[in-house]
This record gives sequence, structure tokens and C-alpha cells, in this order.
Amino acid sequence: MTMTLNDWTVTEIEVLQEKLYRRSVAPGMDIYVLPKAGYQKKYAAFSTRFGSIDNKFQLDGSDETIAVPEGMAHFLEHKLFEDERGNVSDRFAALGASSNAFTTFTHTTYLFSTTANFDESLALLLDFVQEPYFTAETVSKEQGIIGQEIRMYDDHPQWRVFFNLLEALYHAHPVRCDIAGTVESIARITPELLYRCYHKFYHPSNMALFVVGDLAPDRVGRQVEENLGRRNYRPLGRIKRLSPPEPETVARRRITQELVVSEPIFNLGFKDPAVINLDGDGLLRREIAMELLLEIVFGNSEPLFNDLYRDGLIDDHFDAGYTAEKSYGYTLIGGETRDPEQLYKRVMAGIAKVKKEGFTTEQFERHRRNQLGGYMRRFNSLEFIANNFLSYLFRDTELFRYPAILQRIGKEEVAALLDENLSPERHAVSIILPKK
Repeated sequence: MTMTLNDWTVTEIEVLQEKLYRRSVAPGMDIYVLPKAGYQKKYAAFSTRFGSIDNKFQLDGSDETIAVPEGMAHFLEHKLFEDERGNVSDRFAALGASSNAFTTFTHTTYLFSTTANFDESLALLLDFVQEPYFTAETVSKEQGIIGQEIRMYDDHPQWRVFFNLLEALYHAHPVRCDIAGTVESIARITPELLYRCYHKFYHPSNMALFVVGDLAPDRVGRQVEENLGRRNYRPLGRIKRLSPPEPETVARRRITQELVVSEPIFNLGFKDPAVINLDGDGLLRREIAMELLLEIVFGNSEPLFNDLYRDGLIDDHFDAGYTAEKSYGYTLIGGETRDPEQLYKRVMAGIAKVKKEGFTTEQFERHRRNQLGGYMRRFNSLEFIANNFLSYLFRDTELFRYPAILQRIGKEEVAALLDENLSPERHAVSIILPKK
């Protein structure tokens, strides 16, 4: 049930028996407040729809195509934490708050958690994200720091096996590129380019704020409205993100790399080109259905997992997951293994067996119940609520719709994804082998 209270739209979240407050403040930013009575900790996340794949775009009313180097969103995230007074994290610490930030393929989030001084911490969060400070000297310094980070991740086995897989799955889509960029790409970043990108993507109408804890929505709303109101924002217009054409086929069938590891690491991926035809709720529905399917095939209560575990081909960290975004989607299956070739054959054979024999209604309903239970358990984490709400929001859907959509998904819909989304024609393999 949804109602209007003062300037807020209030939605009853039945599964949590709580209320979500939403309010839009000029110049078009949405604020979300989820009061949690009795909680000592409070958490805030301030996000922009600017991620690593947003490296080519246009603005409404302009024919100019703006292209930025790979790693721009991540570089900008790092630079905002430093201003004329030094590192912002030190000021959060002085308030007793813990701060952080992260950049994904699709968005960047700045956050803090605290048990005291929430108003002061929220003011600091709003201020530093909206007050960029870039100089040639500080940009050059950051290029050295991030360059070292990139070189470190070049030798990180889990990082490399993942991005090697994306490189194999995708021909041209920027999701195949490291979120941090390359040493060469970040060398092209300048203060002028940072400011240009900042003013396009860090406009409040391209951002959202989510706070959760024992908080009064009106007090949060007034603070945010006053903060934004003194900044004289002009209308932004729509940002048109541009991506190169991406074939449905995979770019390469296999990538193998040698690194310093004790055991090989195996990742199997299936490309899902159908996501580009789905809207927000359609993406969420596909994600839920695929999560169900992967649990039915690879869950640790199912025969395939137990056979592979018994034969020493996988350990407890073997996992299968699915990602659905507006312009790309993929399934990822894998973990450490003593024999990646044998694991590959067994996994492909296991998928083929389920395709041939199907699965029972009992399996389907059991995993649906487990999936709902897992969803509910994660709501003990304020971080999970805020970060995931914003992630789903930027996909034009809502985290709290999950249970209702889950209940509407039928066995036949999930079974159809066996052929549609686990197609041998659209799979690729990434393997990290011990260096000889």
C-alpha cells in the first residue's frame, strides 16, 4: 500500500512490516528513508548512475559524442575523497563514522555508517561528493596510486579469471574492460576531463540517496533540501549512453593464464543477449528466475554439486550466479579445482542432463522457499538494504518487489531458461593455472 504524507510518498513493505519514505527534492534527486526503530547503527549511501561502462555518451540537445578513458568513474571516485583540506575519510573518523566508496560497471556509491553524529556525517557526505577539487598535481599523484593498484590486480588470480571471462564473452561491450582501467588509459585523465565528466554525471537528477536506521524522515529531508538548495543547479537533461554493437556470439571460447596459485581456478560463463529487450521489472524477473534455475542445477543440496564435491573437483566455495543489467547479462559458474578440464566436462554434462530429464515440482518449490528465506535474512544488514536498493533503482525496478515477482514465477518459465540462457553456443571458459 502506498500513501502520501506531507511531502513524502510512503510505501508499506509487507515482507518487512516497515515503511519506506520517498521524496524528490530540487533539482530532481530522490531521497529514500527506511526508519528502523531501535537500531543503534545508521547507514547512508549516496549514489550516481555513473559506472565503468559509461565511457561514451551524449546529452540531450547536443550531437557531440563525449568519450572518456577507461577507468574514469573509478578515478573520479578516488579523487572526490581528497580536497584542499586533505582526505575526507579522516573527517568521518573524527565524527566516529566509517566511510567508504565503490565503483561498479553501472554506478558509483559513497557511504558511511555511524552510531553517533549522524547529521554531521550526512552533511559531510553531501558536501564532499558535491564539491570536487582537482588539480594537475593531485591528478598526477592519483595516477601513480591507481597505476599501482592496477598492476596489483593484474596478478590477482580471482580478478584475472573474472575479467578474462568477460573478455571472452564480449566482443566490444565495455563490460569486458577492467573497472579501474589500464595504466595507459588513466594516464590520459586530466583535471579538465574530470570536471567535465563530474558535471555531467554528478548532477543530483542523476543521483539518489538512501538512508536507513532509527531516523526521522522529515529531518533528513530538510537537511538534504537545504544542502542542495544553496548550490544553484541548472537542469541537466537526459544522458544518452552509447555502446558499440555487440554480437550475440562470444568473442573467444577460452582464455587460459598462468599465475601464482596453488590450485587452478575455473570460470564458465554463458552470455545472455536477451537482457537488452527487457525493462526494469523484466530484468528483475529474469534475475530471480535464473537464480532459481542455478540453485536447482548447482545448489549444494542437489546431486551434481555433491558428486563434484565427492570426487574432489570442487570445494565449498564453488558457486553459480547470474547478472542482469540493461545492456549486458551473463551467468558465471566456477571456483577452485584440481582438474579444470574434468570439471568443465562434468558441469556441461550436468547441464545437459537437467535439460534432458528436467526437474521436479518439489525441487522448484523447495528452492523457491529457500530463495525467499535468503532474501529475508539479508535484511538484517543495513548495508545490504541501502546498496541493493540503489542498485535495483538504477535498473528501474525496486528491491522490495522481489518476493511478489518470485511468487509469480512458474516452473515452466524457469525450465525454459535451460535452453535459452545456458546455451552451449554462447559459453566461454576462463582458467587460471599454476605458474610453472
